Amino acid sequence: MDHIDRKIIDLLQNNARAPLKEIADHVFLSSPAVSARMARLESSGTITGYQAQVDAPKLGYMVKAFINLDMDPQRKPEFYPYIQSCPHVVECNCVTGDYSMLIEVLFGTTQELDQFINHLQQFGRTRTQIVFSTPVEHRGVPVAEPEEKQ
Repeated sequence: MDHIDRKIIDLLQNNARAPLKEIADHVFLSSPAVSARMARLESSGTITGYQAQVDAPKLGYMVKAFINLDMDPQRKPEFYPYIQSCPHVVECNCVTGDYSMLIEVLFGTTQELDQFINHLQQFGRTRTQIVFSTPVEHRGVPVAEPEEKQ
């Protein structure tokens, strides 16, 4: 991956619907050359997909929360299919520290969140943090050149 690929990724992270011609103009290549690079980045798995960013409250999701779950690692084979089937789970990460899972969720009400947590506690102890505001929304992955090894 060279600096042009990185620039293409950066542009797509800012606007996945950017016209090919606009991307080509930014990287000083032809549209077919940019298209070929994008296809290669997709086939290599570097670009894994394209999606719209939405305003969750406008869709009725007024409660964003992070749930820490302390779970016995032997429960993972049972837990993973369960958590993947939960539509209100935005992201689930296996983490280090006092808790083994960090789960981001969106719900319409705190009552719905409470019901979900009650179900989740079958897997272990939880600790929940409700988000008041998000000063930095999810943003793309930094695509700067890796530093040269000395």
